[in-house]
Amino acid sequence: MARALNVILQKDVAHLGKGGEVVRVSPGYARNFLVPQGLAVPASEGNVRSFEHMKRIAGEKAAKIRAATGDVATRLGSVEITLTARVGAEGKLYGSITTKDIEAALKAKGFDVDRKKLTVDAIRSAGTYDVVARLAPEITATFKVIVAGTADAN
Repeated sequence: MARALNVILQKDVAHLGKGGEVVRVSPGYARNFLVPQGLAVPASEGNVRSFEHMKRIAGEKAAKIRAATGDVATRLGSVEITLTARVGAEGKLYGSITTKDIEAALKAKGFDVDRKKLTVDAIRSAGTYDVVARLAPEITATFKVIVAGTADAN
């Protein structure tokens, strides 16, 4: 009978473990699935040392990102953006305000936030909306977007 093999998980694997853990699996599972899919590497002494080094570098990089984005998050939290769009008789917009529009308005105010990091419900009518910007894994900022409607010129 084959002995179990220790591997270091590179990514989270359901029912097995989280990335970075050393787990014990059957040699066939490691050889035929985990290693070819890039989900794990054998837990040799060199691989464990290398993985610990990479984890330490990633931790330092994450700390630098948190420090840099903390100041931006506090400044962004006090921002109010006003956008204008054409509205119909009931206050409904023709079209909608998208994250692309919000990203452009933020750039005009001096903030460089990618639109993929912005979370907002669909803006289809005039009013005030809260937008959440996820700047780093643990750092978010909430700011206001005010949509002012201009009358339809028919």
